[in-house]
Amino acid sequence: MKKLLLVTTLLACSSAQAATVLGAKVGIDGWNAKTSGGVATANNNEVDYKFDDKTQGRIWAAVEHPVPLIPNVMLSANRIKMDGKQGASTVNADLSSIDATAYYELLDNDLVSLDAGITFRKFNGEFGFSPTSKVDLDKHLWMGYGSASASLPGIDFFAFADLQVGLDESKVYDGQVGLGYEIDGLALDYRFRAGYREYNFDVNRFSGVNANLKTNGVFLGLEIDF
Repeated sequence: MKKLLLVTTLLACSSAQAATVLGAKVGIDGWNAKTSGGVATANNNEVDYKFDDKTQGRIWAAVEHPVPLIPNVMLSANRIKMDGKQGASTVNADLSSIDATAYYELLDNDLVSLDAGITFRKFNGEFGFSPTSKVDLDKHLWMGYGSASASLPGIDFFAFADLQVGLDESKVYDGQVGLGYEIDGLALDYRFRAGYREYNFDVNRFSGVNANLKTNGVFLGLEIDF
């Protein structure tokens, strides 16, 4: 029901704010992330592990068009892997996923842009527990999606924020906020971005695991607009 209400609202707003031309953009982010929290198989109590800091990554591509009512589409691949230790016990957690997002431009002008939509997140990772236990993380989540950016006339700096929140698993969220600098080229536009990202994965009996993991840290990214 929540998904239906979200889609209906977006359809009502989309026709007046559709993109004026066909466009595409691609991006890549590097994320210096720290992880904290606990995890266990579904029938056991969570164990808090000490996780190593790791560099995580994300690549994505989006296509925007001027056709009313038809959503824009963004695909992204998230690499999120972490290794933890608690005494003699170890865990290798892989929260990597592929996202497919359908979204509408609710506002799109020189000062402010605002997008909203829905994301289908398909996990393709696993949890490996010492000495031999392994649980595949192969379920999916539906997530609400929102993105906003703002800039001032005459300057090339901008602020941005993105957020995805689980619709059925409401304690799962993935958000980032930051600042960027835009360079307008003859054929391509370049956006350099820096900010803070936080990914909270708090689930019970999800794909055979209980987890309360928070991964956060600063990131750097590059976006290219065609």
